[in-house]
Amino acid sequence: MTETQRHFPCEACGADLRFTPGETSLRCDHCGHVQQIPAAPAGKTLTMGELDLHKALRHALPPGAMEEVRTTPCPSCGALVEFQGAEHAKECPFCATPVVIGTGTNRQIKPQALIPFALDERTARAAMTDWLGGLWFAPNGLVEYARKGRAMSGIYVPYWTFDAATRSQYTGQRGEHYYETRTVIVDGKRQQQQELKVRWYPARGWVKRLFDDVLVLASQSLPRRYTDALAPWDLGQLTPYRADFLAGFTAEGYTIGLEEGWARAQEVMAQVIDQDVRRDIGGDEQRVTSIDTEYSAETFKHVLLPVWMAAYKYNAKTYRFVVNGQTGKVQGERPYSAWKIAFAVLLAALVAGGLAYLKQSGKLG
Repeated sequence: MTETQRHFPCEACGADLRFTPGETSLRCDHCGHVQQIPAAPAGKTLTMGELDLHKALRHALPPGAMEEVRTTPCPSCGALVEFQGAEHAKECPFCATPVVIGTGTNRQIKPQALIPFALDERTARAAMTDWLGGLWFAPNGLVEYARKGRAMSGIYVPYWTFDAATRSQYTGQRGEHYYETRTVIVDGKRQQQQELKVRWYPARGWVKRLFDDVLVLASQSLPRRYTDALAPWDLGQLTPYRADFLAGFTAEGYTIGLEEGWARAQEVMAQVIDQDVRRDIGGDEQRVTSIDTEYSAETFKHVLLPVWMAAYKYNAKTYRFVVNGQTGKVQGERPYSAWKIAFAVLLAALVAGGLAYLKQSGKLG
């Protein structure tokens, strides 16, 4: 992971401004001054942010599409952290381990778009503690610690989006249902039963589809099961990238490269194409023997999506939780309380014993 934090000076007092979630302004925590984020220049659209996939895979993107960042590996989880300005040490947002400045650099593709934070830290924390409080066997101490603990980190997580036109040739079989009547013996009596059969016919053809914004996580800092569970995202809220939206927040660099991201996107597309093929084959059942897909007009974007994250060390173990900064959906590592589990087991045993006693004594029918 590479991590970048942008700083914008207040016009009134010079202190750092912070982007206000849910608005289009920057606010100064020191003097309260508010500065509006300028609108995107006329004619600048997300379509202009689309980049040619094949040029990127050949490392032939123009220099303006690239940027270089300074990185330092976290000694605990391996995430790469970037330091800005006079910073010399900070805490890794992914595992809460102290990290000291280093000298490594990394050249990456610039983001073309982002979804600004819609939820502030207070709202995200409330969503997280409500989620934790609804979990059976969660330790009360952890729930209370999360409610009163240090502030959550607002992180823009990197994703790839891919567009493509596909044309797929397929072969397979179409299954048509029919029934045959057969005679069976049930309890010494002859009965007629309908038995389902399938008659198969060869099938072949072509299907076409236009894919738009196939979303692929470009980070390895968090398990995919966490970030996948934050979906769906309203990608219609993507806005052309402006560094102003990062003021006071952290932007994570991608660690899943474009080639690997494109391979994952093709896996997603293949599942959709398989469904298209089965619909095209028709019938009651389908067998797909082969699918040969041609891709064209392949483009991509590097986008940033908003995630509130917390990493708490509780009883010598680190728990990580993530909140969708657009919708408030929560996911994280499920904690368990040993005494709550033991109490539940004891209670179940007592209930089972009581029911057994009542049954033996004839008081329970």
